[in-house]
Amino acid sequence: MTRAPDAIDRDWVRRSLSGPISAVHPVFARDGAIDGDGIRTQIERNLGAGSGVMLLTYGDSLHSLLTDAEIGELLQIVVQQTAGRAMVVAADRQWWTGKEIEFAKFARAAGADVLMVLPPFWGGSVTRDSLVAHYRAVADHIPVMLVTALFAANQAVGLDVIARLADEVPNIVAIKDDVTGEFARRMALLVHDRWAVLSGGQKQNHLDVLPYGCDGYMSTYLHFMPEIAHAYWRTIQANDLPAAAAIIRAYDQPWFDLAFVLDGNFDAMFHASQEVFGIGGRWRRPPYHSLTDAEMERVRAMYAALPKLADVVPGYAAGAALGPGGRP
Repeated sequence: MTRAPDAIDRDWVRRSLSGPISAVHPVFARDGAIDGDGIRTQIERNLGAGSGVMLLTYGDSLHSLLTDAEIGELLQIVVQQTAGRAMVVAADRQWWTGKEIEFAKFARAAGADVLMVLPPFWGGSVTRDSLVAHYRAVADHIPVMLVTALFAANQAVGLDVIARLADEVPNIVAIKDDVTGEFARRMALLVHDRWAVLSGGQKQNHLDVLPYGCDGYMSTYLHFMPEIAHAYWRTIQANDLPAAAAIIRAYDQPWFDLAFVLDGNFDAMFHASQEVFGIGGRWRRPPYHSLTDAEMERVRAMYAALPKLADVVPGYAAGAALGPGGRP
């Protein structure tokens, strides 16, 4: 067995993952080329907005459209541009254990702090023991964040594997939940005393699991209108749940209602928003759909129709400057 990497500061991990967190979404030119300048602009926007993490994920970072080499190149851009100003979480591409270990070594050498591991999980081909062994092998080389998405089909197996990993693999430091609901609540009760817990998706998912142990959430608005993300976080810090719900109703519901009826769904809406706010183009690689000019007008109209924050939650519309993790 190789020597485990030096122990990471778990308090720093939890602080970094607290509050609204930004995922890294690759920016593409219209011809499908990776727009490195657009990615760097996005990172600077997110650092300025107070995200304590530059978070790569298989889904949001569109690893489904990137080659293995491009995944490494994207990670290097993120590490270099972040320049130690936030925690960097790398993400994989559902590789077999040998390839995963190779990438873990690469990610560590490139400067990533944590690796989010999404193991192959198709057709009942893995067991509890083989999943635990996979995570253990990777954690020998870099601190690991679990992601729960592939446990949606068999939640009992997922909870059992998570419990075993919490007890048996010390170099796991965080978990990102995508399943939500009862699974997320049970998961948080199992591990929040040992791992940082990050809610994926929407503010309502974060609000649902918060009483059971949840440090932060992946924010869409932090990229484009960070004042909304920070106002929501101030309501959480004040335990003002009606105000938190008012922000969800006024901002999240219109955004996701439109995203889920547009061709291309959430990710197409996100890339369109990058164009609206001057970060990069709307473009995604074929066969993924990029919004048409007519669809772009619907996105612009949605943003234009959003109410003023002061009218939604007057007491939370202004606040102190915020640092990493949305903390004053």
